Amino acid sequence: MTAGPTIGVLALQGAFREHLRLLTGLGATATAVRTPDEIAAVTALVLPGGESTAMSRLAVDLGVLDPLREAIARGVPAFGTCAGMILLADHLLDPRSDQRQVGGLRLTVRRNAFGRQVESFEAPVAMPAIGSPDYPAVFIRAPWVEESGPGVEVLGTVRRTDPSGAAADRIVAVRQDRILATAFHPELTADDRLHRLFLTMIEED
Repeated sequence: MTAGPTIGVLALQGAFREHLRLLTGLGATATAVRTPDEIAAVTALVLPGGESTAMSRLAVDLGVLDPLREAIARGVPAFGTCAGMILLADHLLDPRSDQRQVGGLRLTVRRNAFGRQVESFEAPVAMPAIGSPDYPAVFIRAPWVEESGPGVEVLGTVRRTDPSGAAADRIVAVRQDRILATAFHPELTADDRLHRLFLTMIEED
C-alpha cells in the first residue's frame, strides 16, 4: 500500500492552522512547513491568507523563498488564498519595495483591491467548477486579478465598484494547470468544496 500525498501548508504567518484543519478533516495528510527541507518533503503546497509582505519577508529570512519558487517551477500542485494568491502571481500592480514573489501564476494582481480591513465583506461567488450553491466567499483586505494570461482558467468573479466608481466583474478565483488561487479565504468558512477541488488536482497526472 503506497502512502498518499503530503500537503505542506506554509506556516510563516496567517491562517495556516485553518487550512490544516480543513485538509485533515477531509482525510488528507497535511503538515505545517517552515524550512527548505520540509518544503522538499511534500507533494503539494498551500500558501494561506495573511499579510503577503510579512510572508515574503519571512520567506527570505528563513531561506524558503527560493525552495518555494523551485517547487512551483517543477510543477508541485499549489493552492494560494488571498495573500497566497498575491505571492503566486507573476506581477503585482502595487508592490511594496520589500515585496518578493514566489510566482508561477500568469496573473497581474492588485493588492488590497477591495479596500482596507474595515471594508471586509462576504459575497456569494458562482463557481461552476465546484457546483451549486454559490460559494460563501470571505474577503479581507483582498486582492483581485487585473489581468490573466494564457492558460489561466477563471473560476469565479464578483461584481464590485472601484474607487473611480466603475463597476466590473472582478476575477477572484483562478486555476492554471495544477495551481489554484482565490482572492478570498476559503479556510475561514465551513465550505470545503475548494479544498476538495485542490485534492482532485493533486491526483491529476
